[in-house]
Amino acid sequence: MRLLCLALLTAAGCREAPPPPEFDGAAALKYIETQVAFGPRIPGAAGHARMAAWLDSLLRTRADSVLVQRWIHRTKGGDSLPMVNLLARFNLGAQTRLLFLAHWDTRPKADSPASPDTTAAVPGANDGGSGVAVLLGMADALKKLPPSVGVDLLFVDGEDYGTFGPDVDVLIGSTYYAEHLPAGPAPRFAVLLDMVGDRDLRIPREGNSLIGAADVVDMVWNTAARLGYDKIFVAEDTGPITDDHVPLQRAGIRAIDVIDLDYGVNNSWHHSTEDTLDKVSASSLKAVGDVMMAVVRATKP
Repeated sequence: MRLLCLALLTAAGCREAPPPPEFDGAAALKYIETQVAFGPRIPGAAGHARMAAWLDSLLRTRADSVLVQRWIHRTKGGDSLPMVNLLARFNLGAQTRLLFLAHWDTRPKADSPASPDTTAAVPGANDGGSGVAVLLGMADALKKLPPSVGVDLLFVDGEDYGTFGPDVDVLIGSTYYAEHLPAGPAPRFAVLLDMVGDRDLRIPREGNSLIGAADVVDMVWNTAARLGYDKIFVAEDTGPITDDHVPLQRAGIRAIDVIDLDYGVNNSWHHSTEDTLDKVSASSLKAVGDVMMAVVRATKP
């Protein structure tokens, strides 16, 4: 059938079937529910400690190895923050490795001008919760069917703690990771997942990604189109965004950012108390998870 498809490709428009879906969007949504139930995941808060323990225990039942980075970050204001990065690794002996990452902390204050309360913490269903949920869904799939290449799932802390522009006490975990890379081969490329659960998901091509790894952007977006997700991974470019892929790029890793920064009307739910569970969907999580798993399965050693 494959040979027939190839022979008739031009005449009949026959296309090779995409890989069978293996990512569970409903299960990923449950992972967001669990995270939100911990409360604010702010470094030093009780919810932060509970989630770190949950992530550690969950990953150890799925990955071949879990590397934990713990350190104290001294803020510009003189505070001491306990920070935790977790790296879940699959197929440890593989020389070809892929890195996928997301931040798991939440913003201390909902400082968006559109937020109903600018003093409360951000619930972080989408901003934090969604990227983590996709990584955990990938871990489930990789446990069931181990990859032919090495896959590392990195959960970074402290992305959203301080202020952006100028950047102070933000991107803390990714910066620490970039300065303390684990031994072994560097990843062929890295994909950051941030704010990928929006019910109205629409992901353009981010500017710093196009500068640092345009071929990786093309590969991911072409994979999405092949799977029928071209209405989500749209062929439009946006400006550069300061996010966790930037410290990795500075460390020589070809990293891209998969992010939908148009969250609510005029981005009104971003950094807001409105970043709640009802704003995210299993279908959006599945679309992103399907694309990431297809990227893994298509990568050759």
